[in-house]
Amino acid sequence: MYGWEATPDNDFRSSLAKQKRAVQREFEDRTQKTILAFAEQGLNAVLYYDNKNFARNVSLVPTSAITGEGVPDMIMLLVNLTQQRMSDRLMYLSELECTVLEVKVIEGLGTTIDVVLSNGILREGDKIVVCGLNGPIVTQVRALLTPQPLRELRIKSAYVHHKEIKAAMGVKIVAPDLEKAIAGSRLLVVGPDDDEDEMMDEVMSDLTSLLNSIDKSGRGVCVQASTLGSLEALLDFLKSSKIPVSGINIGPVHKKDVMRAATMLEKAKELACILCFDVTVDKDADRLAEEMGIRLFKGTCFFTRA
Repeated sequence: MYGWEATPDNDFRSSLAKQKRAVQREFEDRTQKTILAFAEQGLNAVLYYDNKNFARNVSLVPTSAITGEGVPDMIMLLVNLTQQRMSDRLMYLSELECTVLEVKVIEGLGTTIDVVLSNGILREGDKIVVCGLNGPIVTQVRALLTPQPLRELRIKSAYVHHKEIKAAMGVKIVAPDLEKAIAGSRLLVVGPDDDEDEMMDEVMSDLTSLLNSIDKSGRGVCVQASTLGSLEALLDFLKSSKIPVSGINIGPVHKKDVMRAATMLEKAKELACILCFDVTVDKDADRLAEEMGIRLFKGTCFFTRA
């Protein structure tokens, strides 16, 4: 906004009070136009500090991604509403709820998984079950790691070791045989009274349901994605677009994936392709695909037009 005097990372109302009267009038005018635009869509909208009924009105929080002004107000509003209206969902439960976010190879640690522990407790030495590309993986937790304070889990640094971790927390798990673990799948802990076979079937149920999306005639495109969730979303999109799928996989594209797609060259040449969603393609696989005439469609997002 022309004439606005920025105060980095300040709360919005304090910043607005410091502006010249002409700038304040310009803001009021733009606010009214925004409220009118919401009204045309059938929504009641007011500035967050004037909102007396959050169930009825949409709160407008002016923010700047450049100066950071208004961001504290937005965080405050989110925390406040979460505590007031979602207390039941935020309540801690002893039953374990854990999701695999990412599978990574860390130098000195081997293959690890980054997980979000939403409920329950994870302990060093726990026997865990996760969904794998070649079937369920049953392994034992060797180490539970968290980043140093004010550091992200994705950034390489010295980790803090824990004997046990209570929800909610992002955790890096070090354990053997995690190479084929699937990002986006659930993680279960085998207790002394639990049936291990039942838990193995349970963690594989999500992948099994996706395998049912494969066309039984053997005709269709091949799909590879980075996580279970993104694969599910892409398969739903292809189903709504009436595009058959002959094979699915999670993780990087290798030569064997290209060879699988090559079977379509004789059945239906137009379907001889691989949809690579947010995954890397091995150089040898890329070269082989070019030689065999297999098209590789690479991307990190997909959308549909209304």
